[in-house]
Amino acid sequence: MLVRALRDAGFDVAYTGIRRTPEQIAAQAAEHGAELVGISILSGAHMELVPRVLDALQRRGMGEVPVMAGGIIPEADRRALLEMGVVAVHGPGSRTGEIAEAIRATVEARRGR
Repeated sequence: MLVRALRDAGFDVAYTGIRRTPEQIAAQAAEHGAELVGISILSGAHMELVPRVLDALQRRGMGEVPVMAGGIIPEADRRALLEMGVVAVHGPGSRTGEIAEAIRATVEARRGR
């Protein structure tokens, strides 16, 4: 599981579980002081849910928190997600080390390192 691999890589991961609303995801991100939000969507609803998560984060004053997405996402949708502000999209076959490095680089850049 990705959560375990990211914890093993030294990240503090707050897993929300499955079938959470965008508002629940944003609330948990706020509660934990998230430096990055990662969303994995296998249902095909990424073009509906990710923009709603971005909006929910914005409403909570967390619009600057980077969002990464993962799942089975067609190339055209990947481009659209990146254009709306998602910092990275990881699909099937993405290596855990690549995901961890992308998270680390994103968080460090946000911290100004």
